[in-house]
Amino acid sequence: MFPAMTNVPAISKDAFASSGNWTREQTKLAFHFYCQTPFGKLHGRNPDVIALASLLNRTPDALAMKCCNIASLDPAMGARGVAGLGNASSLDRQIWGEFHSDWEALALECEALLEALRAQYAQPVRDAEIAEAVEDISRDFVGETRAAMVKVRVKQAFFRRSVLSGYHYRCCISGVSDSRLLVASHIVPWRDDVAIRLHPGNGLCLSALHDKAFDSYLFSLTDDYRIVLSAALENTKDSFLREAFHPISDRRIELPERFIPEVGFVQRHRERMLVSA
Repeated sequence: MFPAMTNVPAISKDAFASSGNWTREQTKLAFHFYCQTPFGKLHGRNPDVIALASLLNRTPDALAMKCCNIASLDPAMGARGVAGLGNASSLDRQIWGEFHSDWEALALECEALLEALRAQYAQPVRDAEIAEAVEDISRDFVGETRAAMVKVRVKQAFFRRSVLSGYHYRCCISGVSDSRLLVASHIVPWRDDVAIRLHPGNGLCLSALHDKAFDSYLFSLTDDYRIVLSAALENTKDSFLREAFHPISDRRIELPERFIPEVGFVQRHRERMLVSA
């Protein structure tokens, strides 16, 4: 078993009740799942919904309904004309607010809860993607160092899935859909603001080329999500860069179905690009 993600209290017998109102633990894990799953897959026939519902001691349809109720709180869904089921509870709203206040803590807590539940049901404690993310951590690292590195990989995996699934695993500029070429790119860099490192609204799904250019402030976005090139790209003599980037100038990116990029984050990136010119 990999090191615990965070300090999680022992699971009480009532934390995963099979009937009645949803508990905090169940609602947190439903929200965690909502963040990482395309809206079109939030139905009771999805094997991932079935698997999580079993751990939560709820039916797949009940979990799907809970996720749709959570979706009704998402402004991005409202902008697309998707209102969810419109039956979000006060607890749903509370958990929504808690995640937005501290993405890292809640993401780690949810992963730890899932680890505990899977162990309880004698299942592999990691899902395949988390396992892949941590398996290459050198065995030379032990104790607190290894535990800290595992936490970083878990957080990165949550951010990647939350961002890429919102864009249906397609680059929001080129449309590339090969996951090997896709990056969950931070708008405000990981190192610059701890509070929003895992906020899906601080992410773009980009091809590796566009990610590197964006991270290097060679282009940015306007407040209405149109591509604006840096002076360096505008004036470049490099024929490849001209062919790759000049045609996309002023093109509007494809927006995600949830967690639309926060305008404030976009502004910070654009201002940094202009200062770097």
